[in-house]
Amino acid sequence: MLPILLCIQNQHDPWIVALAALVCVMSALGATMLCRQIQWATQQARIGWLMTAGIVTGLGIWATHFIAMLGYDPGVIIGFDMLLTIGSLGIVVISTIAAMAVAMHRQNHWHSFSGALIMGGGIAGMHYAGMTALEMPAVILWDPAYVLASMVLVVLPLIIALPLALHRRSSATGLTAVLLITTAVVSLHFTGMTAISIIPSRAEVLNEALFTPATLSILVFAALLCVLALSGIAAIAARRTHRAVRDKDRQFTTLVNGITDYAIYMLDTSGKVTHWNSGAEQMLGYNAEDVLGRHVGTFFSPDHVAPDDVKQALAAATLGGHFAGESWQQRRNGSHFWAHSTLEKISDETGEHIGFAQITRDMTRIKEDQDKIEQARLHLDTALENMHQGLCLFGPDGRLILHNQRFLSMWQLSAEAIQPGMLLDDVARASMIARSGTDDVADRIIKMRDDLATALAQPDSPATVSEFGDDFVVSIATTRLGDGGWVSTFEDITHQRKSEARIAHMAMHDGLTGLANRSSFNASVDSSIEQAARNNARFGLAVIDMDGFKDINDTYGHAAGDDALKLIASRFKQVLKETETIARLGGDEFAAIMPFDDDRDLAEFVDRLNACFDLPWQPSENDFLLKASIGVAIYPDDGRTREQLCNNADLAMYRAKASLEERICYYEKGMDESARYRRQIAGELRSAIDRNEFYVLYQPQRSLKTQMLIGYEVLLRWQHPVRGLVSPAEFIPIAEETGEIFRIGEWVLREACAEAAKWDNELVIAVNISAVQLSQPNLPEILAQVLLETGLPARRLEIEITETAIIGDKARALHVLRRIKAMGIAIAIDDFGTGYSSLDTLNSFAFDKIKIDKSFLLLSHDRPQARAIIRAVLALGRSLDVPVLAEGVESNAHVDLLEAEGCEQVQGYLFGRPGAAPSLATLAIASSGG
Repeated sequence: MLPILLCIQNQHDPWIVALAALVCVMSALGATMLCRQIQWATQQARIGWLMTAGIVTGLGIWATHFIAMLGYDPGVIIGFDMLLTIGSLGIVVISTIAAMAVAMHRQNHWHSFSGALIMGGGIAGMHYAGMTALEMPAVILWDPAYVLASMVLVVLPLIIALPLALHRRSSATGLTAVLLITTAVVSLHFTGMTAISIIPSRAEVLNEALFTPATLSILVFAALLCVLALSGIAAIAARRTHRAVRDKDRQFTTLVNGITDYAIYMLDTSGKVTHWNSGAEQMLGYNAEDVLGRHVGTFFSPDHVAPDDVKQALAAATLGGHFAGESWQQRRNGSHFWAHSTLEKISDETGEHIGFAQITRDMTRIKEDQDKIEQARLHLDTALENMHQGLCLFGPDGRLILHNQRFLSMWQLSAEAIQPGMLLDDVARASMIARSGTDDVADRIIKMRDDLATALAQPDSPATVSEFGDDFVVSIATTRLGDGGWVSTFEDITHQRKSEARIAHMAMHDGLTGLANRSSFNASVDSSIEQAARNNARFGLAVIDMDGFKDINDTYGHAAGDDALKLIASRFKQVLKETETIARLGGDEFAAIMPFDDDRDLAEFVDRLNACFDLPWQPSENDFLLKASIGVAIYPDDGRTREQLCNNADLAMYRAKASLEERICYYEKGMDESARYRRQIAGELRSAIDRNEFYVLYQPQRSLKTQMLIGYEVLLRWQHPVRGLVSPAEFIPIAEETGEIFRIGEWVLREACAEAAKWDNELVIAVNISAVQLSQPNLPEILAQVLLETGLPARRLEIEITETAIIGDKARALHVLRRIKAMGIAIAIDDFGTGYSSLDTLNSFAFDKIKIDKSFLLLSHDRPQARAIIRAVLALGRSLDVPVLAEGVESNAHVDLLEAEGCEQVQGYLFGRPGAAPSLATLAIASSGG
């Protein structure tokens, strides 16, 4: 640093140095003003201003150098080479222009650095070319360190100065650029001058082609005039430009403030308000004083726009320069409005981001109108796309306007196959081809077109139905519009037709087997009667009822029972002829009709039906033979109405079912008499209790050893007012079939217990319970209620059941018996030896008494087997420690047999016939004795 200062002090005229510095400052000022002017110029004018700025800068720097050289005193006579002097001017001007052209681009900092290198290199080249142009009788020695230092010192200030001069607008940045450019030039000059050492030598003849200091002064002066002139032009242009900008800003401000339909406000880079127009005041309700400095997020509804959304919008505008969107905004009073906002990024002349301009428009009414239109359109689209029918709208010219998705799916069309503008024939052809998969659809197209033409001619007529094969049936309805166009709707009723057919089939057929049902069979019988009466013909009606079908359900389950029914139905279908009809009437009952001329044909028909049950049915690898009973009635021999024929066939079927040998039975005249008798008995049983036609008898039971009375068995009798005394063997089975046995049995229980409660002893009363009564789940409750009402102790009541009553449903029967026994009621097994006589029954339940049926005693005189059975039962009773009572004891021989075998209890005519209630007999004896 010290050598530089000594160079300035000892080898330069201070006044001339000061003048050179002034010239440098003026040149830098002019160059900066010209650089600023480039920013305002059009694209075409920029090159001119760039050339001018480069010339002014280069002339100023060149003038500065040579003014300083005029003030340099090396101590010898000097001159300046003309070519090198003029060449140094060209170097600095060209390099300056090139440097400014590069530095004008603002993509990155490399442009500024490159410009500084070019301009600094040009200035250095000008300086050292000028030093080379120096002619004098001396030798110049160069210090490389100072030369390098001068180049660094000229480049560094220019790296900062060029962007300030080219891309900024403020006065401070302009002044800084002037000082940096001056510093760069001056630093280069004096550092470069310090780098030389002059050593005088012998006198040499100077080249005549030299600029003398005086001539050089004139050139420098001319250069200064050019600098001043161009700088003045730049000043005038800048002033005019600034005035135009101010006028434009003023006009723009007036325009912005005068707009009231839009809210226009300026934001800084953080999103805070810096300017607010009158439209913003009216729209948002804030005065400028209240809102300046507030963040733009203040104006958005927090319920609809999150703070992060506002930040993202600012970031998007910063990145892309523009952002537009719609959202709910909030006024000062808290009300909301729908707004369209545009956010524009604002940058200064250097491209630096300085803020945003936001323009907001109230779109609430427009949005409401748009929402209504959109909602209506959506409703229309929704209605069209969710219609069950396909729809096509045709214009007055017969061309398609629109269609819905259902039309495409119905006809199996692609979206490209049907386009607006197609004629009806084209739509029909495309639909038929897509549906049928073939081009041979001319007849169908004509049919569809004719159907539409018919509908158009009669718009109020019902829809026409077109069948396109068995699997596609369409109902077409067409409505003519006022403008001549029409709307056609297409409804696929294929499923409906199939459903109707299926319902019709189900109404007349059995769902399980597929055979005709009772309704269909009745219609067939009625039709057969009409036809036979008209043709004087005959037909047979067969009723088929499966035997033991309940056992299949109970043993294998109801699913197996259904499989059996379906198997039989399939066999029926295989053997049936065209003129024959078969139906399932319900459950396991079937019926069939066959017209015939010869009785052998009818017999063959019935044999075919019966043969369907000959093959085994095999569920779960267990053979099970299906059997059936068949009853046959013939028209007109056995009836002339459907009711008569069906009833008589039923009678024949029941006769076959009752027979052990016959499976097929034809109706005979006397069958209905027996059935009529049973029906009459069943009807009269319902009122027998109410008319007091029942009464009970009491047969004594005695101890064979002591001859003491141990109890009574109750026997039911029915005194019919017309028929007289009806046997229990006749009416009990009918009562069991009709269910009347429940009322009758309860009545007998109540009568017997009430009677026994009157006795002043511990005699037992024995009451028979049928198998049907034992199936009652609430039988124990009934017994308990009767004992409670009559006051009879449970130990004095004995229930008699047959073994067959247990076998039907053994588990349930034993459960009921255990509940009864738990109440203290005794249970006797009646008629032992006549039924199954299974030892397992005695093993399964601890009976209180075993009763030997009277048939064995009645046969004991003639049949040793009967005596052997009596002996075996008595021995069984002794081994089980169960008392045995023998029924039917009518002679002394019976008594001898029983005593010999050790029987303890007896009952029969020998020991007492059934009689009136013991309480009445006692009362009669007391009355006669008195």
